[in-house]
Parts: sequence; structure tokens; C-alpha cells
Amino acid sequence: MKITAIKQQVKQKDRYSVFVDGKYAFSLSESALLDQKLMLNQELNERRLAELKQESTDDKMYGLALRYGAIRQRSEWEIRNYLERKKVSPALADVILNKLSKFGYIDDEKFARMWVENRRLLRPTSWRKLQQELRAKHVSNEAMEQALATDDIDEQQALRELIAKKRARYPDNLKLMQYLARQGFGYEDIKTALAEE
Repeated sequence: MKITAIKQQVKQKDRYSVFVDGKYAFSLSESALLDQKLMLNQELNERRLAELKQESTDDKMYGLALRYGAIRQRSEWEIRNYLERKKVSPALADVILNKLSKFGYIDDEKFARMWVENRRLLRPTSWRKLQQELRAKHVSNEAMEQALATDDIDEQQALRELIAKKRARYPDNLKLMQYLARQGFGYEDIKTALAEE
């Protein structure tokens, strides 16, 4: 068997289709193609062709994980969970996660800092709610503590801003208190802020 053509794909410009004996056999990303050192007229045996087809599958899964992580910063657990949903073997998932970590695409400390910054930009939120959200993303306690340590927002001020913003929607103090409690603020802090209002 011989590689008869290597063509760039039309829809995915970063992938190349490899043809063996005039028929499509598999595709690889540009980097995987270079790693495998494939070239025209190269002879392949059955075993090598099977290895390359498996490499193609693994390479596609790595590309999917990379795209998933590129949409927004994600925790390691989120990407591992995504790979499990795609039915990737645990061994391949570890290889993909190690590769993504090595290139800086997975970093739970960076993820936690960005999560806290983004949540603070979008709307006032309590530290308790931020901790709950980060725990739901399976971020380690150390990464969570470091991210919250860099957060210099005055929680009482954030609570007052949220009360001012939501007052028209919740004219009843009881319903407003329930909403604020769901945002992670403590009842004593809420009572104090409402009394100051």
C-alpha cells in the first residue's frame, strides 16, 4: 500500500486527508501529519495503516477538546467530563489533558481567577456564591482561595448595589431577602444593608 495523495480539507483547513492507493484512508491535523512524517509515495503495511487510523481518531478528539476549551476558559474537570461524554478512553483523556496542560490551555488557578473577575464584571455576587460555583467546577481549594484572595471587591458595597438594582423588581423586602440569600449573601448582612437603604 502506498500514500497516493495528501490534500488539505476544504471545510477544515487545519486538517489533511490522506489517500492510500487512490482511496481516502484517514485525516490528520497539520501538526499530527508532521509528527508522523508522512509523504507521497510512502509505503505502508496493514499494521502501520491501522496505527495511523487510530492516530487520526485520537487527533480528532484532541481537536474537539481544544475547540471546547477555546470557547471559554474551562477547568480540568469540565474538559475531562466533556471527553467522558464523547466516550474517550480514560488513557486517551489523560494524554489529551496532559497535552492541553502543557500548552497552558488547562490551568485551574487561572480559570478560578478569570471566573471571579468575570462574575464580578457581570453582576455583584457574594464570595459564598463564587465558592459554590467554583466547587461545582471541581476547582481545588488552593486555586479557589488564591482567586478569592485577589478579589478586592467590598462585599457590603456589592450587596448595596444589588439591592438598588433589584429593588424595583422586588418591592417586598421578604422576596428581596430571599433573592439576596440565593445569591449567597448572609441574612445578617442583608438585614444591615436593608436597614441602611
